[in-house]
Amino acid sequence: MRMEVHVHGTVHLRPAVRLAEINDALQPWLEYIDVDTIDEAKSVHHDELGILFDSRSRVLEICWTGDVGRSFGNRVEPAIRALCPLSEAAAEIEVSYYDEDDNDEINLIFVGPSAEAIHEAQRRRMAEDVADLLSRHFDEPAIGEVVTLVNDLFARDWNKRGTATAEEFSLGETTPPTSRHLH
Repeated sequence: MRMEVHVHGTVHLRPAVRLAEINDALQPWLEYIDVDTIDEAKSVHHDELGILFDSRSRVLEICWTGDVGRSFGNRVEPAIRALCPLSEAAAEIEVSYYDEDDNDEINLIFVGPSAEAIHEAQRRRMAEDVADLLSRHFDEPAIGEVVTLVNDLFARDWNKRGTATAEEFSLGETTPPTSRHLH
Protein backbone atom coordinates (compact mmCIF):
# COMPACT_ATOMS: atom_id res chain seq x y z
CA MET A 1 0.00 0.00 0.00
CA ARG A 2 1.36 3.39 -0.99
CA MET A 3 0.71 6.53 1.03
CA GLU A 4 1.84 10.11 1.18
CA VAL A 5 4.21 11.13 3.95
CA HIS A 6 5.26 14.58 5.08
CA VAL A 7 8.42 15.08 7.15
CA HIS A 8 8.76 18.47 8.83
CA GLY A 9 11.14 20.03 11.33
CA THR A 10 14.20 22.15 12.01
CA VAL A 11 17.41 20.85 13.57
CA HIS A 12 20.08 23.23 14.85
CA LEU A 13 23.48 21.66 14.29
CA ARG A 14 26.79 21.84 16.14
CA PRO A 15 29.53 24.08 14.76
CA ALA A 16 31.68 22.46 12.08
CA VAL A 17 29.04 19.91 11.00
CA ARG A 18 29.60 19.24 7.32
CA LEU A 19 27.13 18.36 4.60
CA ALA A 20 28.80 14.96 4.19
CA GLU A 21 27.98 14.11 7.83
CA ILE A 22 24.33 15.00 7.29
CA ASN A 23 24.19 12.91 4.12
CA ASP A 24 25.76 9.99 6.01
CA ALA A 25 23.27 10.29 8.88
CA LEU A 26 20.28 10.45 6.55
CA GLN A 27 21.56 7.67 4.26
CA PRO A 28 18.80 5.13 5.09
CA TRP A 29 16.16 7.71 4.10
CA LEU A 30 18.10 8.81 1.01
CA GLU A 31 18.56 5.21 -0.12
CA TYR A 32 14.82 4.58 0.29
CA ILE A 33 13.97 7.47 -2.05
CA ASP A 34 16.83 6.47 -4.39
CA VAL A 35 18.99 9.60 -4.13
CA ASP A 36 22.57 10.10 -2.99
CA THR A 37 22.41 13.47 -1.21
CA ILE A 38 19.93 15.75 0.53
CA ASP A 39 20.28 18.19 -2.38
CA GLU A 40 18.59 15.56 -4.57
CA ALA A 41 15.77 14.86 -2.08
CA LYS A 42 13.04 16.88 -3.73
CA SER A 43 9.52 17.04 -2.34
CA VAL A 44 6.62 16.02 -4.56
CA HIS A 45 5.12 19.40 -3.73
CA HIS A 46 7.18 22.01 -5.57
CA ASP A 47 6.47 24.71 -2.98
CA GLU A 48 8.27 22.71 -0.26
CA LEU A 49 12.01 23.08 0.19
CA GLY A 50 12.78 19.38 0.66
CA ILE A 51 15.84 18.91 2.88
CA LEU A 52 18.01 22.00 3.08
CA PHE A 53 21.23 22.54 5.03
CA ASP A 54 22.15 26.16 5.67
CA SER A 55 25.83 25.94 6.62
CA ARG A 56 26.02 29.59 7.61
CA SER A 57 23.28 29.36 10.25
CA ARG A 58 24.01 25.65 10.93
CA VAL A 59 20.36 24.70 10.45
CA LEU A 60 18.87 21.67 8.76
CA GLU A 61 15.37 22.50 7.50
CA ILE A 62 13.11 19.63 6.50
CA CYS A 63 9.83 20.14 4.65
CA TRP A 64 9.55 17.10 2.41
CA THR A 65 6.60 15.13 1.05
CA GLY A 66 6.85 11.87 -0.84
CA ASP A 67 4.90 8.83 -1.98
CA VAL A 68 6.10 5.89 0.14
CA GLY A 69 5.30 2.35 1.19
CA ARG A 70 4.91 0.75 4.60
CA SER A 71 8.63 0.27 5.18
CA PHE A 72 9.42 4.00 5.00
CA GLY A 73 9.13 4.44 8.78
CA ASN A 74 11.77 1.76 9.30
CA ARG A 75 14.17 3.84 7.22
CA VAL A 76 13.34 7.44 8.14
CA GLU A 77 13.26 7.00 11.93
CA PRO A 78 16.82 5.63 12.25
CA ALA A 79 18.01 8.29 9.80
CA ILE A 80 16.51 11.09 11.86
CA ARG A 81 17.83 9.59 15.11
CA ALA A 82 21.30 9.52 13.49
CA LEU A 83 21.19 13.34 13.57
CA CYS A 84 21.46 13.30 17.39
CA PRO A 85 25.28 13.45 17.53
CA LEU A 86 25.22 16.33 15.02
CA SER A 87 22.59 18.40 16.83
CA GLU A 88 23.23 21.36 19.08
CA ALA A 89 19.79 21.55 20.68
CA ALA A 90 16.76 19.30 21.02
CA ALA A 91 14.18 19.45 18.26
CA GLU A 92 11.19 17.47 17.10
CA ILE A 93 10.64 16.13 13.63
CA GLU A 94 7.05 15.40 12.68
CA VAL A 95 6.46 12.51 10.29
CA SER A 96 2.85 12.51 9.07
CA TYR A 97 1.39 9.64 7.06
CA TYR A 98 -1.74 10.14 4.94
CA ASP A 99 -3.46 7.11 3.45
CA GLU A 100 -6.09 7.04 0.73
CA ASP A 101 -8.87 6.64 3.33
CA ASP A 102 -8.00 10.05 4.85
CA ASN A 103 -6.60 8.45 7.99
CA ASP A 104 -3.59 10.34 9.29
CA GLU A 105 -0.92 9.08 11.63
CA ILE A 106 1.57 11.53 13.08
CA ASN A 107 4.86 10.41 14.61
CA LEU A 108 7.13 12.73 16.55
CA ILE A 109 10.81 11.90 16.55
CA PHE A 110 12.95 13.90 18.94
CA VAL A 111 16.55 14.76 18.11
CA GLY A 112 19.05 16.19 20.54
CA PRO A 113 22.65 16.25 21.69
CA SER A 114 21.85 14.34 24.90
CA ALA A 115 19.18 12.17 26.44
CA GLU A 116 18.47 14.95 28.94
CA ALA A 117 17.85 17.52 26.18
CA ILE A 118 15.51 15.13 24.36
CA HIS A 119 13.64 14.26 27.56
CA GLU A 120 13.16 17.96 28.30
CA ALA A 121 11.84 18.58 24.76
CA GLN A 122 9.43 15.66 25.14
CA ARG A 123 8.26 17.00 28.53
CA ARG A 124 7.78 20.50 27.16
CA ARG A 125 5.79 19.20 24.15
CA MET A 126 3.58 17.01 26.35
CA ALA A 127 2.90 19.88 28.77
CA GLU A 128 1.97 22.16 25.85
CA ASP A 129 -0.29 19.54 24.26
CA VAL A 130 -2.07 18.79 27.55
CA ALA A 131 -2.50 22.49 28.34
CA ASP A 132 -3.91 23.17 24.85
CA LEU A 133 -6.35 20.29 25.14
CA LEU A 134 -7.53 21.24 28.62
CA SER A 135 -7.87 24.96 27.81
CA ARG A 136 -11.06 24.18 25.90
CA HIS A 137 -12.81 23.26 29.15
CA PHE A 138 -10.84 24.40 32.19
CA ASP A 139 -9.34 27.53 33.71
CA GLU A 140 -5.61 28.21 34.22
CA PRO A 141 -5.39 26.91 37.82
CA ALA A 142 -6.92 23.56 36.83
CA ILE A 143 -4.64 23.30 33.80
CA GLY A 144 -1.66 24.12 36.02
CA GLU A 145 -2.51 21.18 38.31
CA VAL A 146 -2.43 18.74 35.41
CA VAL A 147 0.74 20.24 33.92
CA THR A 148 2.41 19.88 37.33
CA LEU A 149 1.44 16.20 37.32
CA VAL A 150 2.87 15.81 33.79
CA ASN A 151 6.12 17.41 34.96
CA ASP A 152 6.23 15.04 37.94
CA LEU A 153 5.67 12.03 35.68
CA PHE A 154 8.54 13.12 33.45
CA ALA A 155 10.79 13.62 36.48
CA ARG A 156 10.03 10.07 37.66
CA ASP A 157 10.60 8.74 34.14
CA TRP A 158 13.97 10.51 33.99
CA ASN A 159 15.00 8.93 37.26
CA LYS A 160 14.17 5.49 35.84
CA ARG A 161 15.76 5.98 32.40
CA GLY A 162 18.44 8.59 33.02
CA THR A 163 21.29 6.52 31.59
CA ALA A 164 19.88 6.15 28.07
CA THR A 165 21.72 7.55 25.08
CA ALA A 166 20.30 10.38 22.96
CA GLU A 167 19.53 7.96 20.11
CA GLU A 168 17.59 5.65 22.46
CA PHE A 169 15.70 8.60 23.90
CA SER A 170 14.73 10.01 20.51
CA LEU A 171 12.42 7.11 19.69
CA GLY A 172 9.24 8.44 18.14
CA GLU A 173 5.84 8.61 19.67
CA THR A 174 2.67 8.21 17.68
CA THR A 175 -0.31 10.48 18.03
CA PRO A 176 -3.83 9.31 17.24
CA PRO A 177 -5.04 9.61 13.64
CA THR A 178 -6.44 13.00 12.74
CA SER A 179 -7.51 14.78 9.60
CA ARG A 180 -5.01 17.59 10.18
CA HIS A 181 -2.55 18.52 7.44
CA LEU A 182 0.59 20.53 8.07
CA HIS A 183 0.41 22.98 5.18
